[in-house]
Amino acid sequence: MALIPSQVLRVAILLSYFSILCHYKALDMPAHQTYGGSWKFLTFIDLVIQAVFFGLCVLIDVSSLLTKGGDSREQERQLRKLIGLRDWMMAVLAFPVGAFVVFTFWSLYLYDRDLVYPRLLDNFIPQWLNHGM
Repeated sequence: MALIPSQVLRVAILLSYFSILCHYKALDMPAHQTYGGSWKFLTFIDLVIQAVFFGLCVLIDVSSLLTKGGDSREQERQLRKLIGLRDWMMAVLAFPVGAFVVFTFWSLYLYDRDLVYPRLLDNFIPQWLNHGM
């Protein structure tokens, strides 16, 4: 048995994504008042995609726990559709966009740090936290 069940881990990740989204939307940033708002940033779009993906994972976990032991073919069919949607979303959206964002950020960071993360931000956001995000 795993140290932390996957359902608990997925709920924790989902809650952390939503807390970051709520905190991000509560900030009054000049970029929010421009055309496109936050949606023009690929990092924000990736955050939304990851939150929706983990929300779908939690929905599948809850559905499978609620339908366990049941013999309804309709519920199994719906669960298989949700699992197919989750797998598609991981293969087409969540992984490629997330990998592109991470690869692009760290490539630009190594090339010229001030392009994506000015040294002035080190006073507000520690470097270890930037690496974790």
